[in-house]
Amino acid sequence: MEITEPPRGPEQRKRDVLGRLAEEPDIWVATADADAVPCLVALWFVWDGEHLWLSTRLTNPTGRNLRDGRRARLALGSTRDVVLIDGEVETFTAREVPAGAAGAFLAKTGWDPREDDASYGWFRVRPRAVQAWREVHEMPGRHLMRDGAWVV
Repeated sequence: MEITEPPRGPEQRKRDVLGRLAEEPDIWVATADADAVPCLVALWFVWDGEHLWLSTRLTNPTGRNLRDGRRARLALGSTRDVVLIDGEVETFTAREVPAGAAGAFLAKTGWDPREDDASYGWFRVRPRAVQAWREVHEMPGRHLMRDGAWVV
């Protein structure tokens, strides 16, 4: 496959990442338990401009890993248009989740986990590192955030 488009600049990559965070419905969530057993699932999410909000059962592997490990790697896109986010996780119960986050999640997904019969937790992921690239020619300059601060 021949690459015909020039690489995007860092500012365009950041705009593209923020647009995808606002619009895409699902994100891949990678976690690991205390024994380093990995888990990968897709979850609905909402972006509030600073954090990603996820919800899943506190009793499933992803919920336990997010709560106990307090870290996650999130991914958007295909292998030819990648966004990777490494983040720190805070856990909230249905009673603790901020109303604005739950409302935004409902507005985007059409589902309110607080109304579900199961025990759902809420997870606020604060990005610490963000990478984005399309194809190999965009690998240089792929780091858009480091240590929780945008570098562009």
